[in-house]
Amino acid sequence: MLRFIDTHAHLDGEEFKDDLPETIARAQEAGVGAILVPGIDHSSIASVMEVCRNYPGYCYPMVGLQPEEVKEDWADVLRFMREALDSNLQTEAASPLKYIAIGECGLDFYWSREFEKEQLVAFEEQVKWSVEYQLPLMIHCRKAQNEMLHVMKPYAKELPGGVFHCFTGNQKEAEAFLQMGRFCLGIGGVSTFKSSHLREDLPAAVPLDRIVLETDSPYMAPVPHRGKRNESAFVGLVLQTLAQSYGVTPQELATQTNANVKRLFGVEVG
Repeated sequence: MLRFIDTHAHLDGEEFKDDLPETIARAQEAGVGAILVPGIDHSSIASVMEVCRNYPGYCYPMVGLQPEEVKEDWADVLRFMREALDSNLQTEAASPLKYIAIGECGLDFYWSREFEKEQLVAFEEQVKWSVEYQLPLMIHCRKAQNEMLHVMKPYAKELPGGVFHCFTGNQKEAEAFLQMGRFCLGIGGVSTFKSSHLREDLPAAVPLDRIVLETDSPYMAPVPHRGKRNESAFVGLVLQTLAQSYGVTPQELATQTNANVKRLFGVEVG
């Protein structure tokens, strides 16, 4: 049976509160061998850890401030996150509950630039955490690629790597991101959409050792589930689509993307 990893699923969200055990069971039956769970705000510090505590060695936690959650209290939230990070790394150093990454963090100017300056400062602070703790970044970037890379470049040599999550761009944008060494692109359900150019652009510009699979559950469900709640079990549809695009077998793509996840996050399929 194929075994692969969902590198981005918000299993702590309200969307899964009524059927998380069933969601996890479906993922396991579909071949998902591990799920990485990003943080997004102050409340997710606790909710992410609760999910991962219930499924240790299968669900792996991150801590971070998602750019759309950067509001007036952003500095206080980052302070709480830093305290949680320090405490976690001291108490869970050899545990499956140890934070595996900083994120979801980044920049998002799609809807508004109201908190542009705050987003920039908050993101750079989390980039510094990545360098200090040598934890990879899980990066959200929407309508902010130039600003994103500008913040990251001074730290490029020291950053341990990470994922540009939910990549939906073109060849040129992919090449710009991949200039950041040790980073991969997170590819999800958009790759299955009829309108998407990812099936052509990714093989042309992105080697397989620079890709990881993701769902971004509960968002961005792949075809034929588009418009419905996404869940980790559907990541196999992304794998099948990418394998066809790259002209490799699903097993070859699973093996390579699993190796990429292990290299970045130290997580292997269970």
